[in-house]
Amino acid sequence: MVTIALDAMGGDDHPKPEVEGALRAVRALDVKVLLVGREEVIEPALDKHEGWRDLPIEIVPAAEHITMEDSAAKAARSKRNSSMHVASRLVQSGEAQGFVSAGNTGACMAIAKMVQGKVSGVDRPALSGVFPTKIPGQPVVVVDVGANVDCSAEMLAQFAVMGEVYSRLVLRRERPRVGLLSIGEEEHKGNELTRSVTPLLKALPINFIGNVEGRDIYSGVADVIVCDGFIGNVALKVSEGLADMIKGLLRESLKTSISRKVGYVLSRGAYTDLRKRIDYAEYGGAPLLGLNGVCIICHGRSDANAIHNAIRVAKEFSTSNLNQEIEKRLQCVPQ
Repeated sequence: MVTIALDAMGGDDHPKPEVEGALRAVRALDVKVLLVGREEVIEPALDKHEGWRDLPIEIVPAAEHITMEDSAAKAARSKRNSSMHVASRLVQSGEAQGFVSAGNTGACMAIAKMVQGKVSGVDRPALSGVFPTKIPGQPVVVVDVGANVDCSAEMLAQFAVMGEVYSRLVLRRERPRVGLLSIGEEEHKGNELTRSVTPLLKALPINFIGNVEGRDIYSGVADVIVCDGFIGNVALKVSEGLADMIKGLLRESLKTSISRKVGYVLSRGAYTDLRKRIDYAEYGGAPLLGLNGVCIICHGRSDANAIHNAIRVAKEFSTSNLNQEIEKRLQCVPQ
């Protein structure tokens, strides 16, 4: 049974979604969950659910927790007994095979890098976001979506390798198509970074398809898209905002007349499918690729469904030999 350490103090509405997501996960995924945080906060939330003591769930005490307002670097150094530190140490010691948090993203990344360390050959770990495409069941991996705002060409080449391994081993793409995010498909377009990384990507043993544009994130032409963390984070936040707007517009539109309400009842399955396909909660958070061990970072607004899916992704990572494959493949990247 895979054991996942879950930061129970991270999300905006902690510990309710963490507790409910953990309960869903242990009932459905054959995992054990260690809820890390303040015992006096977590246990009352668990006690609202009858029979939880018979499930593979444990509370691991942590005296401190890092808030969204905390400085990431300062909190990583000073709050050594935080729920993030304790959860990450559980992975580093082998007591857990993965770490999930919906807390302060910057602090989570800093702590995971400091405690767990990096895979050999990785300059900096990268956040990988999973985006829906117009092809059902074929999401695209975008690397990086916020861990590294300033990148070198060599780092982008590493991101391409890590994203390709993720797509192949976890998402089961047989020969992932890897694209470089730019402002045009032509090789000469883009900035100095995109132009300088192209020769490196061509030399790698990956299925590099060249430049792709922003609209191609959703078109399904690529399985992996590589960019620096500044551009990737903008794309992620725009996508989340667009998804929220679409869901809101649908709700408002369906309330305007009786005929539309009747139409909704008749086509409810299609609307439900659309909501699921554009909802970040269905994709289980952003894995931090290139770490020793597994770290999945969730949105601060994550609900129980998002936490459950993040635990699922952490389990998939921990059983995929992903880091060993990344280390082997990175030997092809120029240093």
